[in-house]
Amino acid sequence: MRILIQRVSEASVEVDEEKVGAIGLGMLIFIGVTQDDTKENAVWLAKKCAALRVFCDEEGKLNRSVLEVNGEVLVVSQFTLYGDCMEGRRPSFTKAALPEQAKVLYETFIQEVKNLGIAVQTGVFGAKMKVGIVNEGPLTFLIEK
Repeated sequence: MRILIQRVSEASVEVDEEKVGAIGLGMLIFIGVTQDDTKENAVWLAKKCAALRVFCDEEGKLNRSVLEVNGEVLVVSQFTLYGDCMEGRRPSFTKAALPEQAKVLYETFIQEVKNLGIAVQTGVFGAKMKVGIVNEGPLTFLIEK
């Protein structure tokens, strides 16, 4: 699994001109699933994201997690995180999991984040979405398990 995290002061997602998810201070998490991923990957990554210290303390150092700042999380599925652009001019998505497998692990990740006590909003799996982001920092991190 690949997780792309952006620390945000706000983020939202729309489907068919309707806002389906929005958060204030927190993390926008794009999640991509590959064919070899398991439930254990989703659980590990959820815990990693919740504990990741990407928010500033009183001294301006990255010492606080989303839990510690009472932040929120917006999770958006993004199979293009497994797009291979090395050959030709069109990305190949052969490493991305099939939608049936990806959706289960996407939902597992979301539930695990919720179980850790974090407020979670989501996009709509498989839908064409518009994502609005106010990236703070900017801080963006890529994690792969």
